[in-house]
Amino acid sequence: MDLNVYNGRKVLITGGLGFIGSNLAISLVQLGAQVTVLDVLWPDHGGNPFNVEPVRKDLIVNICDIRDKYAVRTLVKGKDYIFHLAGQCSHVLGHVDPYPDIDINIRGTATLMESIKENFPDAVIVHTSTRGVYGSVDRLPVKEDAPTNPKGLYEISNLTAEKIVNFYGEIHQLKTVNLRLSNIYGERAQMRHGKFGVVNWFVRKALDDEAIQVFGDGKILRDFLYVEDCVDAILKTGASDRAFGGTFNLGNEEPCSFIELVKTIIDVAGSGRWEYAPFTKERAAQEPGDFYPDISRIKETSGWQPETTLRDGLLKTIEYYRQHRAMYW
Repeated sequence: MDLNVYNGRKVLITGGLGFIGSNLAISLVQLGAQVTVLDVLWPDHGGNPFNVEPVRKDLIVNICDIRDKYAVRTLVKGKDYIFHLAGQCSHVLGHVDPYPDIDINIRGTATLMESIKENFPDAVIVHTSTRGVYGSVDRLPVKEDAPTNPKGLYEISNLTAEKIVNFYGEIHQLKTVNLRLSNIYGERAQMRHGKFGVVNWFVRKALDDEAIQVFGDGKILRDFLYVEDCVDAILKTGASDRAFGGTFNLGNEEPCSFIELVKTIIDVAGSGRWEYAPFTKERAAQEPGDFYPDISRIKETSGWQPETTLRDGLLKTIEYYRQHRAMYW
């Protein structure tokens, strides 16, 4: 897939100062795109102006809320590509406060899509969702047509956002893509708490030479995808006419257990230790068991596939946080 299609194009990234959004912004600037990022810098959610430091003079930053229809209406005008990554990210917040998931992920997505329909319906829209929409599964690897049975409000709100995006694509003929992301790790993620981003939180524990808690027996299987591979997939699906109207798994077809993950992190970091821990009540209620995706659909449609091994991705991640620790701890 030729990513030169982004050269000279006008791009909006919602959640563009966050983990994946900032890595996407840097790649797009390097590809020659005219990039605008929208971010509300909601506390604890990872929005960090330092994340775009390498390209800060080459993009426009708007600090505003995805639910602000007047701001969003202005920002979508004239954009060729819109990457919608903004949202409430905690898997457990909904147990104590259901409204951010509903208001930000659902209403925010509707606000964006309505603004695009009314102001620039020719734009390509790529929306990032979560593999959590599947819930517990009966068959591995998981295909996109597997039943969806989300186990929390975060996952329910993401599935609803997907359906809103699909609605505007089907009824209003907008060019849309939904991506169901698995466990993404790498540079520029928030590192102050472990509410989301399990790999990065384990990396912090290792770099601080602290104990990493492994829940249950540590044998649960997950797929872990390095952020550069994630960004590459987002860009390739956005550039592929064949992807429009589609929903795709975005993850790694080679899973590993949490024990394997933790041991690799400690080995690469040269510090840290691990210990078993019981599941908290909230985590136990949402734990879906083993999960890894079938990614044949996104491969066939866009030509994308993961390129980075877990060990190589962790080496890059750990090197970055060692160098920029003060900006994330």
